[in-house]
Amino acid sequence: MLRIGAIVLHVADTERAGTFWSEALAYPGTEEVGILTAVIGGEARLHLDDSDRTHLDLWTDSAEEQASEVARLIGLGELLVDWDYPEDADFVVLVNPGGRAR
Repeated sequence: MLRIGAIVLHVADTERAGTFWSEALAYPGTEEVGILTAVIGGEARLHLDDSDRTHLDLWTDSAEEQASEVARLIGLGELLVDWDYPEDADFVVLVNPGGRAR
């Protein structure tokens, strides 16, 4: 099942935004600056990033399910991005119909 695992939010100052959003949403911070995790209601995390675009990280439970969902999203109009993946990458980068990578 495809689900939102994280919302990556572009911010100018991750520390300041992290303080604001953790208090506003009652999310605890983590040891990693800019990562906030919901206490109630699932696993969706808020990532605050000063260098990445705002986007959704969509998660699946297995590599097989990921491959199936990637194929389904491509069928809906997404495109694979020519990306420099790390050797142990467990993600795929797609461009949505609006032309933005995620």
